[in-house]
Amino acid sequence: MKAIDYIILILKGIGIGAANVIPGVSGGTIALLTGIYERLINSIKSFNLHSLKLLLQGKFKEFCKVTDFYFLLSIIIGLIISTISLSKILIYLLDKHPIATWSFFFGLVLISCFYIIIEIKKWNISTIISTLIGVSIAVYVCLASPSETPETWWFIMICGAIAICAMILPGISGSFILVLLVKYEYIMKAIGDLNISILTLFIIGAVIGIVAFSHILSWLLKKYYKQTMALLTGFMIGSLLKIWPWQIILEGSGDKAISHPILPHVYQNIRGLEPQIGTAILFAILGIAIVVVLESKASKNIKSKKENEIL
Repeated sequence: MKAIDYIILILKGIGIGAANVIPGVSGGTIALLTGIYERLINSIKSFNLHSLKLLLQGKFKEFCKVTDFYFLLSIIIGLIISTISLSKILIYLLDKHPIATWSFFFGLVLISCFYIIIEIKKWNISTIISTLIGVSIAVYVCLASPSETPETWWFIMICGAIAICAMILPGISGSFILVLLVKYEYIMKAIGDLNISILTLFIIGAVIGIVAFSHILSWLLKKYYKQTMALLTGFMIGSLLKIWPWQIILEGSGDKAISHPILPHVYQNIRGLEPQIGTAILFAILGIAIVVVLESKASKNIKSKKENEIL
C-alpha cells in the first residue's frame, strides 16, 4: 500500500471515531459507508491464539499479514485523533446547551431504531418477544437503576468491553451504551483530560471485549440474527427515556445527577425557563437527517458491491 492509502484509512478512522463519540451514531455504519466494514471485522477477528503465537515467536511480518495490522493501525490512529479532538467539544455542549445537544442525540437514536427495525424485515413471535424484553430491560435500567455507577477499575473495564462490542455493530452506538451505564461524560472527560489511568482500564476492557465477544456476536448474528437485532432494537427504544431532552435534576450534576424525564411545560414551570421546543425539534430533525443520509449512502455502497460481485 502507498502512503496515500494509509492517509485515506486514517481519515476513515477519523470518521468512525467521530461517530463513536456521539450517542446514536454507529461507528459500524460509518465503516459500512466507507467500504471497510468487512475488512475491519475480519482484522479484529484475526487476533487469536495463532496470531499471538506468531507475535511471540518474533514473526512480525507474518503477524502483520495475518492480522492486516497496518490497516487496523491506520484506523486506530484516526479513531484516537477524532476521539480526543471531539471529547472536549461534546462535554462543553452538554454543559452549556443540554437541550439542543440531547435533542440531537434523541433524533439520532430514534431514527437508528427505525433502520434496525426495517433490517429485520420479517417479524414473528420470537422477534416481537425479543423486542418487548429489550424495551422492558431498558425502561427498568433508565427508571429504576441508580443514577451513579461505580468508578472502580473493574466497572470501567466492563464499560470498555460492552461499548466496543456495540461500536462494531451497524446501527448500534457504543457511546449510547456508555450513556446508559452512566459513564458517557465520565469517559469523555477522561479522554479530554488525557487521564491515562482511566483510559488504560477502558482500553484494556475494550481489547478484552472485542477479542472475547466478537466471535460470540458473530455467532449470535449468524444463528439468531432477527432475535438479536430485535432485542437490541427494543433496548434502544426503551432507552430513549435516558436521552429525553427535558429532565428534572433532583440531585447532583453531570453523570452523577439524579434525573427523571418530564414534559417541556413542566420543565418551564419548574425551572422558570423557556422550554426551547423549537430548538429541540430543529436539532432532533438534524440528527435524523444525518443518519438518513449516512444509511442511504451505506446502502448504496452495499448494493454496488453486490452488483460488482455478480458481474
